[in-house]
Amino acid sequence: MKNEDDAKDVFQEAFVIVFQKISQYKFEGSFEGWLKRIFINKLIETLNKKKKESFFLDVFDPDTDFVEEEELDIVPIEQEKLLEYIRDLPDQYRTVFNLYVFEKMKHKEIAELLKISEGTSKSNLNRAKHILQKRILSIKNFKIA
Repeated sequence: MKNEDDAKDVFQEAFVIVFQKISQYKFEGSFEGWLKRIFINKLIETLNKKKKESFFLDVFDPDTDFVEEEELDIVPIEQEKLLEYIRDLPDQYRTVFNLYVFEKMKHKEIAELLKISEGTSKSNLNRAKHILQKRILSIKNFKIA
């Protein structure tokens, strides 16, 4: 979420769901994974409710260079500044970025969860990385090709 209050609301609503559905946990797989899935689903449901139109646009173009994942050059940056930049990403890019980077999900899982194509997931991730790279390098007075 873009601000802390919205994040707290989603967090609280997800915990309510956990307590309502705790009896449905069948002790198959990890409890942490079951819990994480509820939180992720609640976040996506909330983001989708905020949008009247489709949350994700299928912008994948197989002829672009967004298919291949490329590593960003490492530039020192304060953690708070980086988190601010991530929060400022457009919703669709930020969501895919967070699921891929922080939740360690594969593009196939992200695509199924968000009801988008794998190509769109890859494209959104790479566009998020590109935006972050531009912002990071701009504060370090580097030029981007």
